[in-house]
Amino acid sequence: MPTESDQFDPLLLLGRLADAGVDFVVIGGVAGGAHGSSYPTYDLDIAYERSRENIEKIVRVLREVNAKLRGAPADVAFQLDARTIENGSHFTFLTDYGAFDLLSDPGGAPPYPALRKAAARREVNGRLIHFASLDHLIAMKDASGRTKDKLMGTEYRVLADEIRRRGD
Repeated sequence: MPTESDQFDPLLLLGRLADAGVDFVVIGGVAGGAHGSSYPTYDLDIAYERSRENIEKIVRVLREVNAKLRGAPADVAFQLDARTIENGSHFTFLTDYGAFDLLSDPGGAPPYPALRKAAARREVNGRLIHFASLDHLIAMKDASGRTKDKLMGTEYRVLADEIRRRGD
């Protein structure tokens, strides 16, 4: 069973999601890192398409990576199935690959189709992965209101300005 101190390996988890055909966009610190952020992150955050078929794929991956609710007492009843995910919005898990957060509607983000359309597409270990745009990451960081997110948002603005200046 995974523990809080287990190694964080987002690339392996991204690979599992991509190989299962999950429709998702990486958000949070891992997405920031894909754009050049120097801030460390200790969890993988994704937004995802909410169809039943996609949620069933997510549930299969979560079961394969031994996902357990992160921070919840061991005796809390939790049924990991499509209906539970459909009825919820934000889930925090601990998996064989580290911390993983599943968000259906991240604060500050546009609806999923717009988030995905604007996402940067990058190859990761031979798989095409969608990473939220810097503008959307900035909006999400601003919406959180947390000090660390404000700092990250400031760095993301600098990165976005530099990319615009270079014409990338």
